[in-house]
Amino acid sequence: MEKILEKANVLIESLPYMRKFSGRTFVIKYGGAAMVDNKLKDAFAQDIVLLNFIGIKPVIVHGGGPKINSIMEKMGKKPVFVQGQRVTDEETVDIVEMVLGGLINKQIVSLINSHGGFAIGLSGKDGNLIKAKRKVIKKLSPETGVPEIIDLGLVGEVEEINPKILNTIEGSGFIPVIAPISAGSRTETLNINADYVAGEVASALKAEKLILLTDTEGILNKKEKLISTLNSKKITSLVANKTISGGMLPKVQACQTALSNGVKKTHIIDGRTPHALLLEIFTEKGIGTEIVK
Repeated sequence: MEKILEKANVLIESLPYMRKFSGRTFVIKYGGAAMVDNKLKDAFAQDIVLLNFIGIKPVIVHGGGPKINSIMEKMGKKPVFVQGQRVTDEETVDIVEMVLGGLINKQIVSLINSHGGFAIGLSGKDGNLIKAKRKVIKKLSPETGVPEIIDLGLVGEVEEINPKILNTIEGSGFIPVIAPISAGSRTETLNINADYVAGEVASALKAEKLILLTDTEGILNKKEKLISTLNSKKITSLVANKTISGGMLPKVQACQTALSNGVKKTHIIDGRTPHALLLEIFTEKGIGTEIVK
């Protein structure tokens, strides 16, 4: 009886959140271990289907870095990253498009559909969803102290999101699953960091939440302790003192972009925890790091 009552209490605790978020759009960046471990993959798909059934509109943007790395290494290519972003030559971008737009995207769609959902796979090329240009980043030269341009190759930067196709899909009750690739001004394929795409999509849709799944508890302080809540101002100082660095940089930048464009809350949570989405959305304490404006 105690276990049955415990289940009832969980449902009662989640009721206010179900009522509050019904009809709202959540953009979810799916990546890391949650895309690799079969039990976590099933738990993620179940969470998405549940959200959809209770009236929340999930939009998924997915990564696929580990799989891309694996295939690159099998082909004798070594993955290279600068400031958390993949250096992408012509051969690499073909691998990226094959893995993200083909293999992984369709696996996610099939998994959600197998649990009773109705998902549709897209890339940034579909319906002119993502307008992009080549990304330019600069780094101070240690010798001269002068900023140098770093060539990332066929790496894209979002210029604009055209939400028309997403609005159409959502309005029909389907769940969009987006691969973060697009075409540049010369129709060349561009590889775009999935965190940045998620932030821009959340901004364009005026989403209620942006949630990013990662392979850590959230943002950790210098003592490796979880920081449960942050604002944009505090993030700036944590980046400056290198508490936030590497692969976490695109995530916090995506959160800042979303918050500055009307998204109410952003979250970085541990995708290694089964049903992490439900725990973050429908419980009072939640998990991970919540970032607010």
